Amino acid sequence: MDTAAFDALTNADLDQIEARLRAAAPGPWKSFVEGRDHTSGSSFIATPENDIELTGASAADQDFIAHARQDVPRLLDEIRRLRANGQSH
Repeated sequence: MDTAAFDALTNADLDQIEARLRAAAPGPWKSFVEGRDHTSGSSFIATPENDIELTGASAADQDFIAHARQDVPRLLDEIRRLRANGQSH
């Protein structure tokens, strides 16, 4: 992936990402793919509130979406930690 195509994240960008995170169902989210994780029914992402069913997503896409719920808060925390320590703009 060519990361040069992305603009630097501003603090406002981080705040917007965090707002989307807070608006989403709470975690953890877990991906269940039919044929891999269970043998009947459909593939879905389990959340503490409701299951999310996707149409047209590959198993890799579904796993990425499910893991993003746990990964994004950690990434936001790390970016903010690095910035507070002067290791990033």
